[in-house]
Amino acid sequence: MTDFAFNLRDGWRKLAAPVDPVLLALLALLLGYAALVLVSASAERLGSQFVNLAVALVVMRIAAQVPPQRLMHLALPLYTAGVLLLVAVALFGDISKGARRWLNLGFMRIQPSEIMKIAVPLMLAWYFQKHEAMLRARDWLAAALILLVPIGLIARQPDLGTAILVFAAGFFVIFLAGLSWKVLAILFLGGLASLPLGWGLLHDYQRQRILTLIDPEADPLGKGFHIIQSTIAVGSGGILGKGWGNGTQTHLEFIPERHTDFIFAVLAEEFGLLGASFLLVLYALIIGRGLMIAGNAPTLFSRLLAGSVTLIFFTYAFVNMGMVSGILPVVGVPLPFVSYGGTALVTLFAGAGILMSIHKHRMLVQK
Repeated sequence: MTDFAFNLRDGWRKLAAPVDPVLLALLALLLGYAALVLVSASAERLGSQFVNLAVALVVMRIAAQVPPQRLMHLALPLYTAGVLLLVAVALFGDISKGARRWLNLGFMRIQPSEIMKIAVPLMLAWYFQKHEAMLRARDWLAAALILLVPIGLIARQPDLGTAILVFAAGFFVIFLAGLSWKVLAILFLGGLASLPLGWGLLHDYQRQRILTLIDPEADPLGKGFHIIQSTIAVGSGGILGKGWGNGTQTHLEFIPERHTDFIFAVLAEEFGLLGASFLLVLYALIIGRGLMIAGNAPTLFSRLLAGSVTLIFFTYAFVNMGMVSGILPVVGVPLPFVSYGGTALVTLFAGAGILMSIHKHRMLVQK
């Protein structure tokens, strides 16, 4: 009996070893809060969201078991496969709502752009690790090319929201690798100078979203409806909110996509400024924990990857809350770990699993 208890305890320790209890507790608290909001926004979807969550947790558990050294070996093949799949989408992808984003494999449909949210930072972190001894100008140009190839293919679909997230994930790696502030300033000024050219390259619906952001009242029942109704919901919540299940904008169905991209409007209306602040505190703690893991990582690859994964959580939250509050255009970015959906949830939990793996193997290195 003693041997059985010892083996059981040892097996449990091995099973739970890659899981960072601090990060896991913060995610569990956030998921509980998200479930509360989702029940109010769209209770009938709670069951399917639990299925999505179960799949995402399995993915997180698998990612948490993969050592960073193995992730390095996966970087190049995963990135190459992702780019080839994006090319296949451009050539043979299914068209839905005017966009070509999905690839039909016969037995299932996949969205290869989601792969690149992980593949791009993996590839860039691997590249900088490989050239760590001496970074030259050509290495920064190669990194830019690694980033821009998938960005161009994704933007062509068109899928501006995913393109922004993939760009952010890759840019964070390049920035953390030591990109000069002078170079950043030049790129920023160059970006401002190219705005007229960029405006001409945007699709009509993308230009319309920017114009709607500037003046949503120009088409209050059409293009401006999303922003107007979401900002009314956010503002009407006040400090304490209207109470769980009592959001008028939510339950009179004025808020579009209230269970996905605009779920923050539901939260702000029913839980008010205090509820929104609590969400921000949870995000800040998760991001802080991720940056702590990145700072203590033993290799450049691990530090860059952990830093990028953590900051992409921030990007998801910032872009979503910005568009719901009317300070950013609507680009279809979900609220991380809160919005209903499967694909984004799996991607986010894969990132959390990578953080847990880096934390686990940091401790092993120290021992």
